[in-house]
Amino acid sequence: MNAFDFLTPQRNPKTGTGITMMLDKGIGPVSLIDILEISGRYVDLAKFGWGTSAIHNREMIKEKVEIYRSYDINPYPGGTLFEIAYLQNKFDEFLDEAEKLGFGAVEISDGTIEISPEERANIISIVKDRGFLTITEVGKKDPEKDHLLTANNRLELVNQDLKSGADLVLIEAREGGKGIGLFDDQGAVKEDELKILSEGVDTDKIIWEAPQKNQQAYFILKFGANVNLGNIPPEEITALETMRLGLRGDTLGKVNLG
Repeated sequence: MNAFDFLTPQRNPKTGTGITMMLDKGIGPVSLIDILEISGRYVDLAKFGWGTSAIHNREMIKEKVEIYRSYDINPYPGGTLFEIAYLQNKFDEFLDEAEKLGFGAVEISDGTIEISPEERANIISIVKDRGFLTITEVGKKDPEKDHLLTANNRLELVNQDLKSGADLVLIEAREGGKGIGLFDDQGAVKEDELKILSEGVDTDKIIWEAPQKNQQAYFILKFGANVNLGNIPPEEITALETMRLGLRGDTLGKVNLG
């Protein structure tokens, strides 16, 4: 039982709704256990950001993966590592290693490279057939290239990925959440673009990368407590859950728990 349980609204994490994806930038195993002891029940996915898992001891990565698994969290290597493997023609080896390390999901992205729609669909199929939860990401990491994508472009890409078999699609916002994707240079949501995207796709299949508090609050108020949010810093997991439950000034008396 939680402290002050009689004051706490009920929301059941780990039910496939209200996904929270945590961004792991290289946390050590001991620190990770501390974080998950406090917040692990509110995390569904953990992304080993960028190529960080490739510069740490292999046994330590396996240990961390096992820790995540023990808290019922699905860990996966970041999309940039996939892109590196793809560029080096080592995609099969990448999947083999991900499986051996215990990762349960794989992210497919083209944030820094170019992949044809046909090849992207083929990659999604291969990852699915290997038994991984298949996550794709839509958007470019270079703001100049990303700004060339209209809301309708993003919508088309998302729906193509879902049609190809992707389980979830991330909307790119990077770690900072400014001047990229659906966010302007100040980190505010481009509401017209969000409207086009959200009305044209099953939002239960979308994870909105929202690293900033104001962005998280915006999505919760717009879509409800069970909106899927990603790129959440480890130290902000508990704070995000209080916002989902209306236990924070940003959402107090305003949150939709349905």
